[in-house]
This record gives sequence, C-alpha cells and structure tokens, in this order.
Amino acid sequence: MEAWISKWLKFQLIKMASIFSKIVAGEIPCHKIAESADYLAFLDINPIAKGHTLVIPKMGTDYIFDLEDELLGGLMIFAKKVAKAIDQAIPSKRIGIMVVGTEVPHAHIHLVPFQQESDINIAKPKMIVSQADLAEIAAEIRAFVK
Repeated sequence: MEAWISKWLKFQLIKMASIFSKIVAGEIPCHKIAESADYLAFLDINPIAKGHTLVIPKMGTDYIFDLEDELLGGLMIFAKKVAKAIDQAIPSKRIGIMVVGTEVPHAHIHLVPFQQESDINIAKPKMIVSQADLAEIAAEIRAFVK
C-alpha cells in the first residue's frame, strides 16, 4: 500500500510541476499537430530544426520507461503517425527520434527532421521562430496527419 501511495504522490507532484501537463489541460497554448485520447503532439517552441515536434502521453509520468507497456507502445505508434506527416511536410533526409527526458519531468519523444546526423543534437543552439511561423509550420504538418 505504501508503494502505491508513494507512486501516486510522485505522479501528483509531476503533474503539478510539468508544463506539458498544463498544455494537456489547456492552461498553456501549443501549436498542436495531432491528438488522441491518450497522446498529444505539438511543435517545440525552442526547436533545433523546422518541424521539431514533441510527442507526449497525456498521463503525466516523468520517465518514459516508467510508462505501462501498452501506453509506451501506443506512444510509439502515435509518434510514427506524426513522423510520417512531418516527413511529408518538411523537406529532410529523415525524421529522427530522440528521447532525452531531462528537460521536462513528463515522458516525451522529440521528432526532428534532419539532413545529417549532427543536426540532431539537443544541445545545439535553438532556432528563433515566431509564433506566426510556428502556427504555419503546424498547419503544414497537420495537413498530412492521417
């Protein structure tokens, strides 16, 4: 029983602390790409490449490998659908996938269009992109979500 209470308290603290949880709740706006009952994809506001998208489970779990198997598998399938849309909308060699997990205490996947492997580096300088440009990019990608 104590382990369950500990996990519940950890979940509540993460949920309260996470900017992603606030995005899911509609308290903070985002440039949404796709959404389902369990997952959300939206543009990173500090992208390392045009079309850099974050894919999250709506449930606030800090560490991606703490997700239940079904939720983790579903997250990857949802990310695949989003990656295919990004690939059609943004010229790139490939869509890279990156899981770092230290920037925000909420499990998430980065989908990053790239030309060469060195383009996928979370430590590289971020692009400065206006809200209007982000809205346009999101619309371009959303047009290909199936």
